[in-house]
Amino acid sequence: MRQFSSDIAFTPAVKSIQSEKGSRTGYARMEAGGSWETTVTPELEAFLSELDMFYLGTANAAGQPYIQYRGGAPGFLKVVNEKALAFADFGGNRQYVTLGNISENSKAFIFLIDYARSRRIKLWGTLRVVDGDPSLLEQLRDPTYPGEVERAMLFEIEAWDVNCPQHIHKRFSQKQVAPVIERLQGRIADLEAKLKAVETKAQGS
Repeated sequence: MRQFSSDIAFTPAVKSIQSEKGSRTGYARMEAGGSWETTVTPELEAFLSELDMFYLGTANAAGQPYIQYRGGAPGFLKVVNEKALAFADFGGNRQYVTLGNISENSKAFIFLIDYARSRRIKLWGTLRVVDGDPSLLEQLRDPTYPGEVERAMLFEIEAWDVNCPQHIHKRFSQKQVAPVIERLQGRIADLEAKLKAVETKAQGS
């Protein structure tokens, strides 16, 4: 039984190194003040509703880690209840590394990052496959995506924490950049038309 929710990451070995490096006192104050969140808050739900990607970490029974990129429409990682998130799993390259890992080690990690706003959140928990739940599959299905949902993936939250924004390089999605480009193209076309009008008038005088 963990004393603090952050103990899921701050193991005795980690705390020992924190003491050695001088950061343990600060994190002990954090623990005493309530430690990390363990349920979905309005802040987390709002963050999820805007994201179109995340990184999923699993490991096999031998401890070999595996990181997978997951992408979809904004908000495709959905809140099921205050302790669980879920996403649709579609057919991919059929390696099934994640499925194999969680069949023998359900521990998982989700890394959320908003590159445009320099925000990131870390979630620890467990991951499992949910089959035979049509209502959940329907909730996770994206009507704009033609692929067939093969299974639901349910991530049960044990703890999560907001990471500092330091050193996050700004990156913008095509959807975010497209309106800016359209406005610039419109402005260029307008200026070109005005320049042509001026040149035509000058040639006629």
